[in-house]
Amino acid sequence: MIREDRVTMSGKELRRVHVIRQVLEHRLTQKEASTLLGVTDRQIRRLTRRVDQEGDHGLVHRARGRPSNRRISEGRKTTILQLYETRYGDFGPPLASEQLTERHGRTLSDETLRRWLRARGIAHFSRRKRPHRAWRARKAHVGELVQVDGSHHDWFEGRGPRCVLLAYIDDASSRVFARFYTHEGTIPAMDSFQRYVRRYGLPLALYTDRHSTYPSPAAPTIEEQLAGVEPTSQFGRALHELGVELIAAHSPQAKGRVERLFKTFQDRLVKELRLAKIATLAAANHFLDDYLSRYNRRFTVPPAQPTDLHRPCPARGALDRILCIKTTRVLRRDWTVAHNGHLYQVHTNVRARQVVMEDRLDGTLGLTHRGHVLADHPIAERPVRPAEPRSVSRRHRPVTPARTHPWRKRVLPPRELLAAAGST
Repeated sequence: MIREDRVTMSGKELRRVHVIRQVLEHRLTQKEASTLLGVTDRQIRRLTRRVDQEGDHGLVHRARGRPSNRRISEGRKTTILQLYETRYGDFGPPLASEQLTERHGRTLSDETLRRWLRARGIAHFSRRKRPHRAWRARKAHVGELVQVDGSHHDWFEGRGPRCVLLAYIDDASSRVFARFYTHEGTIPAMDSFQRYVRRYGLPLALYTDRHSTYPSPAAPTIEEQLAGVEPTSQFGRALHELGVELIAAHSPQAKGRVERLFKTFQDRLVKELRLAKIATLAAANHFLDDYLSRYNRRFTVPPAQPTDLHRPCPARGALDRILCIKTTRVLRRDWTVAHNGHLYQVHTNVRARQVVMEDRLDGTLGLTHRGHVLADHPIAERPVRPAEPRSVSRRHRPVTPARTHPWRKRVLPPRELLAAAGST
């Protein structure tokens, strides 16, 4: 009976066996073998001695088939898996490993955790196949293009009201700015953009979807058609005054960077809010300041060019007068203006038929004409006209003419005369 010993070797070990055999057969010198294998002459002599004494099996790594000296103990593995099942059951391996390290001091790689979960039959974290999309290179400079969008989601998982996360992500560096609002509209868009501008400056362009807040869905009027201009929303008008280009995407995939950001936040941020027991908008926005600083330190990438194309932020008063709701109103002959059910008295002497009312984000109201602020004050009560006395009308009675009234006089001759005239 012939017994065959099979030795499992890696490609590196097979190459070593071949070279060491050449040394034993005196076809190669130890110096040449050390050059081929990238080891020292002393190591070549050790390897030659092993092959001579043990055969080819002598080049197999000594630790093969044995448990690793750096393996995680079974007790620690059981503790980590119990923590995962009780607190992080719906977390993906990367986020779960981060939370285990930060909150419990259990340092563990996400791949190790993924391997343990797969061994237990939990494999719903594998990547899904996605349709092919044409790849677009990032912009080269920070501030050259910023993608903006709103995500409607149950961010508090029923602990608080449903809200919208308005997020800004720089196309060149993936730096993120975000804030929670009750809805996605003109006022939240202006408020979030004002906060972004005060922190980073004015970008060259914003890349948005076709929500009615950004490009206007209204059909152009006859005057706009004659002037060759497109209808704009209040937000679009504000961007035009600030010199920021508004680009509306034709599909969600076109602004995939911010769409993927929401997919990440709807997984990671929701769970972070849950662990922090946050249930209100104010607490969530306060939490975002610290969360985004940590997120940007980890995931921001260096841009291709170091130049920042953000322009300086305008003065506070000028920015407040641009990022507001502007409405044109008629200036009456008594120098009053009606707006939102209230009456305002204008004090500045101005020859104009129309003025502009500015509803600002801080709740104040401004009245301007051709960019100049007009002095005014609200009229608490409208002046009441005195009621004119109304005369009581008497009931009209029909008047019967007297018998001697001219209306009663006969104009035609008597019937006898008419009859006599007819007989003749």
